[in-house]
Amino acid sequence: MVAPAASHSRPHAADLLVWYDRHRRALPWRALPGVAPDPYRVWLSEIMLQQTTVAAVKPYFARFLERFPTVEALAAAPEEAVMGAWAGLGYYSRARNLHACARAVAEAGAFPDTVEGLRKLPGIGAYTAGAIAAI
Repeated sequence: MVAPAASHSRPHAADLLVWYDRHRRALPWRALPGVAPDPYRVWLSEIMLQQTTVAAVKPYFARFLERFPTVEALAAAPEEAVMGAWAGLGYYSRARNLHACARAVAEAGAFPDTVEGLRKLPGIGAYTAGAIAAI
């Protein structure tokens, strides 16, 4: 005799979003519920968080945004200023790629809105492109 299949209802996307809004981890780069995420903040946080803890990134993220509030400001900055703001986070190739990527985005006028477009930018691989596109 075969047992009847258990009735498991899967949560709807809307239910998951409501749960997330209630229980989300508050981080400075995450948009508030009901607010569209800022691609610059999402991208910046994803690059900073590569091989670096959230606790270490938080103060750098805040200082970086004070110094470079937009992708255009970051793109226009001298490389020495970017490297100086990054000092202490390690993996300095991330900072060089961040600067090159900012220049490419500023030149294009906006961040690409597809994973494929994001992957064409300096320093953005498959995982980071997927994370940025998903958020």
